[in-house]
Amino acid sequence: MDGILNIYKEAGYTSHDVVAKLRGILHQKKIGHTGTLDPEATGVLPVCIGKATKVCELLADRDKTYQAVCRLGIVTDTQDMTGTVLEESSFRDVSEERLRETVLSFLGESFQIPPMYSALKVEGKKLYELAREGKTVKREPRRIFISSIEILQIDLEDGIFMFEVSCSKGTYIRTLCHDIGQRLGVGAVMESLVRIRVGEFLVENAFTLEKIENFANENPEELEKNLYSIDMLFKHYPKFRIKDEFNAKLYNGNILGKNSMMPYPSSEENEMSGAEKFQKILLYDSNGMFKAIYEQAGHQYKVVKMF
Repeated sequence: MDGILNIYKEAGYTSHDVVAKLRGILHQKKIGHTGTLDPEATGVLPVCIGKATKVCELLADRDKTYQAVCRLGIVTDTQDMTGTVLEESSFRDVSEERLRETVLSFLGESFQIPPMYSALKVEGKKLYELAREGKTVKREPRRIFISSIEILQIDLEDGIFMFEVSCSKGTYIRTLCHDIGQRLGVGAVMESLVRIRVGEFLVENAFTLEKIENFANENPEELEKNLYSIDMLFKHYPKFRIKDEFNAKLYNGNILGKNSMMPYPSSEENEMSGAEKFQKILLYDSNGMFKAIYEQAGHQYKVVKMF
């Protein structure tokens, strides 16, 4: 089995737990996830199966959308409600207008210091391992980009609000909540988190592990039907099919000339522009099976990744 499953990760599972359970359900070892979600967080976790594991990193780089609940007036060591409370403050002076202005001030590019309770490594050791030993180490600020952020609900009596944010790879929503609280001067923590999108993968199309297990045991055809193909991830690249006599060169990952390929499926845009217009293309063998991503190298094309 080769492709991507859109898994709905439930609370209490780590991303590694999901992979381990899928290995048992699918009886397949070659499985990898595409970006860690905290154990208590829920939502979209694309999981790559078989040859698709070659694109795990590419999927991890995709923009993501989250819905989070943030609680004002508290600071914890983990930046969420699972941690030890370090500070408590009154949030009574925070107005709805000020809250909205503060949240919107995080739009665009900024720098974020990763939390100590994270899986990032420093000198070969994960930060959360150091944090559990009571150690705090210097973390370099990382550039992030927030493309949209919107408050969905506000309850200032209870000091909580819900917001939706679309952001770049490497953005910690826990830290975003913490930073909002710091900018307001009252502190804040993340109370809950749902990831509703990873690139093209949406929460409304995601399946729980239980549902995947039911498919595997009772309806394998339905499981295959809901397996996303690898080339779906690169639908913005034009498709070309290799000519019969060049199949062997494609299978071996050899350099190819544009005379070795033809538009696939035939499209007016591809036929008019030719392969040379594109930096990267999808290449299929003469039978229409997706085999590789190639990129332009002068007047020829060289392999980027084989599948």
